[in-house]
Amino acid sequence: MKRIIANGQLLEHGQLVKRDVLIEDGKVSKIASEITRDGVDEILDAKGNFVSAGLIDVHVHYRQPGQEQKETIKTGSLAAAHGGFTTVCAMPNVTPAPDSVNNMEALIKLNQTDGVIHIKQYATITTNRGGDELVDFKALKDAGAFAFSNDGNGIQKSSTMYEAMQQAAELDMAIVEHVQDDDLTYGGVLNGGAATRLGMKEMPWVSETAQVARDVILAEATGVHYHVCHASSKHTVNVIRAAKQAGIHVTAEVSPHHLLLSDANIKEDNALYKMNPPLRGEDDRQALINGLLDGTIDMIATDHAPHTKADKDQSISTAAFGITGSETAFSMLYTRFVKTGRFTLEQLIDWMTNKPASVFKMNNAGRLEVGQPADIAIFDLKDEHEIKESDYLSKGKNSPFTGETVYGDTVMTLVDGEIVYKK
Repeated sequence: MKRIIANGQLLEHGQLVKRDVLIEDGKVSKIASEITRDGVDEILDAKGNFVSAGLIDVHVHYRQPGQEQKETIKTGSLAAAHGGFTTVCAMPNVTPAPDSVNNMEALIKLNQTDGVIHIKQYATITTNRGGDELVDFKALKDAGAFAFSNDGNGIQKSSTMYEAMQQAAELDMAIVEHVQDDDLTYGGVLNGGAATRLGMKEMPWVSETAQVARDVILAEATGVHYHVCHASSKHTVNVIRAAKQAGIHVTAEVSPHHLLLSDANIKEDNALYKMNPPLRGEDDRQALINGLLDGTIDMIATDHAPHTKADKDQSISTAAFGITGSETAFSMLYTRFVKTGRFTLEQLIDWMTNKPASVFKMNNAGRLEVGQPADIAIFDLKDEHEIKESDYLSKGKNSPFTGETVYGDTVMTLVDGEIVYKK
């Protein structure tokens, strides 16, 4: 089947230019200022909107199997498509966890059957994502694991992390970690400023940064590719920067919410602002922004974490950690940073497409080029719209960005040339 995306605006050398895109057999076959319509089965009129490579998110939680009341692979992937994402990487905190070949193969099959976009699957580092019994790294790689992570749980024992890194390095696989020293969290739920205001326990920044410091030394010793999930503290940014300058193979991501919000935004006991790691100070937020701009932080990843209304409809002190992100990430970041001149559109797209693809060696994602799969997102940069809960396709409605007026609404998303979301 031949399709043309006509009258779109593509980014070329930092400028938006009018281009048509021809799609044949699921791949991009031509990009030109005008393409003949002869023999074309369908014309998709982009109406002057921005046509981009589909976004990539290396950090989502789809909850299936085991917690389908929060999210399923179907609803999570539909939400991602709604946000313009065409490739996501699903974390392993499901039940049963993908810690064995049988569990991994079953989950990959579910992803392929129920997902409307490309879903890559993390394996756990340890059995059932806890304790210190390492999984069979080679067998899980052979079964299709994307990388290894115990996300949601930091590896507490140094020797466990060291041995995991050794095995992953031998297989040229990444260790992707939620960095948290549990002994240093003190049962906290908020950063210092908000914790003091609301009379709740503090989760100090050192609980994150101390484990990053440990891990980058272990990464240097083993040569593994070590990736830091959702950096939140200026101190963590400093450690990552120093590690990169020392030649250690460390990469990092930052979530939209840590770029957009600080703990000053938490005015009252509202669990929509509860996430792990917590929102930190304004100086931390600025350090994260600067870390992206100077290359210390490599990419943006949502940490899409859907929960039920009951999970969140309680005090911050007892509610579940996490917010959704797939459906609000691009529009919020475009509005707050590109429209205001802090980032360029080219930078934002790079952090959400090309950088995750290159860091994690995804050869068939992140680029809108001839010969590449037609994984494409079309965004309306001209007209503003309100983020409404009724528009969410995720089961999770737990977002502090509901009600915001933004630009960059997703008009259409295509995966392998097929429409998987249309406004």
